[in-house]
This record gives sequence, structure tokens and C-alpha cells, in this order.
Amino acid sequence: MDSHQHYLKTFFATKPFPCDYFPDRMESKTAVDLTGAHAQWWANILSRSGFRRSHRVCYIPSCPDCKACVSVRINVDFFSASKKMKKIMRQNQEMHITFLPNIATIEQYDLFKTYLCVRHTNSEMAKMSFEEYRAMIEDCPVDSCLLEIRMPQTARLVAVMLVDILDDGLSAVYSFFDPHIKGTSLGTYMILKLIEKTKEQKKAYVYLGYLIKELSNMSYKQRFSGLEYYQEGKWCRSFTG
Repeated sequence: MDSHQHYLKTFFATKPFPCDYFPDRMESKTAVDLTGAHAQWWANILSRSGFRRSHRVCYIPSCPDCKACVSVRINVDFFSASKKMKKIMRQNQEMHITFLPNIATIEQYDLFKTYLCVRHTNSEMAKMSFEEYRAMIEDCPVDSCLLEIRMPQTARLVAVMLVDILDDGLSAVYSFFDPHIKGTSLGTYMILKLIEKTKEQKKAYVYLGYLIKELSNMSYKQRFSGLEYYQEGKWCRSFTG
């Protein structure tokens, strides 16, 4: 008998609603509430099945007329930094990198708001209060931490990533950075540091969420070698969509 059969949960489908990425399309999701005694077990299993976590819910797109969103992860054993990525590492080598407990601060929130005001002005997240931000960071039903990057000498906070700790890797849940700092590629740098951390922990994958090839601000994930795509119920080394 399966020792995990008592972990059963109810999955639900959302009603179609306007897509955040394509205004002319409708979006729907299949989701499950993660809360409960076995939340970590479910997070591990669902991540391997292409799901993403948001707050206390894991979800996957289930849009009947669109397959643009594809879950991707980096197999760190097959990752090799490009010349540009090596340059990014050199440019940021003086930065202070810290992995911390997932505790929200006003300093993070101010950076979060600045990032959204510049990069995602129309996002619903731009309206989040500090308490809503705190809930996003702290109310995690699974093991999580924060990656913080600070400037050398001044120790000014310039980048943050919320990370889920899974049994087979690390998952980049959400990240933001100072959009006024030019030439440092802080978003890419955080992923590179997450790859390093995953290797240190002798785990296999960095989960990056959804790739949308049609959108430039989502397609950057293709720059990472060792990328795997979740398609037709399995992880593939090549994209067939």
C-alpha cells in the first residue's frame, strides 16, 4: 500500500479570467491548497510536476486555448556559464551575498515597491501593502529562505529572492532588485548564485517558474544551459512547443 495515500488533497480549477501576459486571451489554472501536515511533501512532488507555489497554493496553467507558459528548471550538472554570465559574476564579485530566514523587513518592502513602480507599473502587486508583502515572504507552508544581495562598503540592499527549499533543488519563487543600477544584471546574478548554492547542497535542480518565449521579459530563462522543459507530463531537454 502506498504510504502516502493518506496525503490526498482536492485540486480545483479556476474560472477563466483575463490573462496577465496576453490581454486578448483568457487564463485558467489548476490549483491545490498546500496547507496541512504534509505541505513539504506536496511541494516536492508538485514542483516535479511543473507546478509553482504562490503563498499557500500550488498551481499550473490549464488554459484550453493556449500553451504559452512552460515550466522550466536548470539541471545544474549540465549548466555551464556563458561568457556573458562569467562577466556578470566578475562585475558583481564584491557584492555581499547572504541566505537568510524568510523574514520581511521595511527595507525589502521599499526595494520591492521601487522595483514594481519601474518594471511592472500595472501589476496588481504594485498595490500590495507591507502586511501583504510580509504574508508573501513569511506565510510559507514549506521550507523557504531569502537570498539578499548588498552593495560592498555601504551594505545597501539591492536585490532579494524568495527561495523554496525542495528535496531535489531550490525554487526561485519571486525576485526583485534595484532597477536604477545599470550594467550589473542583478536578476541573472541571483540565479547564478542560486545555481552555486544548489551545487553546494548536492541537489540537482533550480526551478525557475514559467517560460513564455513570446515575451522578452520571460524568455531570458532560455539563456541558461542545462534547461529542462515540462511538456506532456515529463521533463525534456529540448523545447517542442
